[in-house]
Amino acid sequence: MDGFVIDVEAAITSGVPGLHLVGLPDAALNEARDRVRAAIFNSGEDWPNRHVTVSLFPASLPKRGSTFDLAIAIALLAAAEAVPPRSCAGLVMVGELGLDGRVRSIPGVLPAALAAANAGCRTVVVPQANAAEAELVPDLQVIPARTLRGLLCLLRDEPPPIEEDDDPLPLRTAPEGLTIGGQTTRTGLDLADVRGQAEARRALEISAAGGHHLYFCGPPGCGKTMLAERLPTLMPPLEPEAALEVTALHSVAGTLPPDQPLITRPPFYAPHHTATRSAMVGGGSGRTLQPGAVSLAHRGILFLDEAPEFLSGVLDALRQPLEEGSVRISRTEGAASFPARFTLVLAANPCPCAAAKPIDCSCAPGIRRKYLSKISGPLLDRIDLKLELVPASRAELRYDLEFAESSQVVAERVQEARDRTLKRLADTPWRSNAEIPGPDLRRRFTPAPEAMRAADEALQNGTLSARGLDRVLRVAWTIADLAGRDQPSEDDIGGALALWTGKRS
Repeated sequence: MDGFVIDVEAAITSGVPGLHLVGLPDAALNEARDRVRAAIFNSGEDWPNRHVTVSLFPASLPKRGSTFDLAIAIALLAAAEAVPPRSCAGLVMVGELGLDGRVRSIPGVLPAALAAANAGCRTVVVPQANAAEAELVPDLQVIPARTLRGLLCLLRDEPPPIEEDDDPLPLRTAPEGLTIGGQTTRTGLDLADVRGQAEARRALEISAAGGHHLYFCGPPGCGKTMLAERLPTLMPPLEPEAALEVTALHSVAGTLPPDQPLITRPPFYAPHHTATRSAMVGGGSGRTLQPGAVSLAHRGILFLDEAPEFLSGVLDALRQPLEEGSVRISRTEGAASFPARFTLVLAANPCPCAAAKPIDCSCAPGIRRKYLSKISGPLLDRIDLKLELVPASRAELRYDLEFAESSQVVAERVQEARDRTLKRLADTPWRSNAEIPGPDLRRRFTPAPEAMRAADEALQNGTLSARGLDRVLRVAWTIADLAGRDQPSEDDIGGALALWTGKRS
């Protein structure tokens, strides 16, 4: 997520002709000598038939990938005096070269542009396909390059090649601010499509307003997946800072949509139940460490459908990211840290046979308990809202259409509740009720003693843990925010306790 500025130097000296790279390059970077040589030839330039040394400073920092192709080519041509050295001094260049001289898109352009701006650089050269992504950085001039030949003409102050007359590679300045907009994450989904399930819809609203984790358990066809897929339609757009953070993360992962330089909606990520632990939390071999599902869902929703079908080790690997909001991947060659602050939504059938009606279930009680126990107690203890769903009745399926609220109506209430939360947390680093640490929650945001009666009784009889109390209080504050109250009432805490224990009201 953090970029580093690398100085690319080239020297042409006596010796055996060839290109020698120094500075801890990996295999992909070592192959740059062949890509750069072909690109220079096919751009109409001469290759110096002498010994060429290209140094990547700092030498002790490992370098990987094809990001350095463009900078290596320009440094080499500047050393050969084919390009005025002053014209490229101070420029930050990123991009992969094709053998025909085209500048190809690369992942991680936004973090690279941010690193350049933080280092005091004012101009960057990026592939044309990544230009909109780099322009998100304020006060940074962006040169979008389509081909190596076109960039050379610009550096020499020459007219652009004929084939690029329609795009003379102008300097563009990033906008001063960012406009965050958009409707729904997935087109055509609306909460009004769900029939019945009033309690589940209410739980979705609470989850969206406070960022609370959610668990649905019920037979097939009762609407678990429909409800989870519509949670993003209730959530407000990402704030500018969060949008840049999410966009940078997806840029590093190579999952940024080409037609969407800025991700403005909370992401929705739903991995298949065959996903491995590395796919879930991130991993890789050697120096290539990639973010996993928990990071790709950062500031959004991670939905695990058929949760008991996931390997137990994969599910338990979620416990640390749920608590800390980040994940650290360590390997022998190095380590990487990725943000992972997401809303977890679990959906499960009550038994492996997945019978639509309890009377049709052929599973023994022990089999049912073993199946659901794949979701461990410590993981369930970190889930704020638990709900057991039942199939909608025939009347609800036929007549609920006129009473079901749309996503837009519910989203307006969610936004109002979030505004109240932000006002209350204005002097803190937290943005939602789910982010408030337990000690601060108990010291600064403790409800009135008479409102805590139900929670105190649950603590006394052992049905509520200390961690569970924190989660009940966070949900109670969200319920109060949705109702427009300044403090959680006894009913708010009782409702939050019922949702945490999973008991139907």
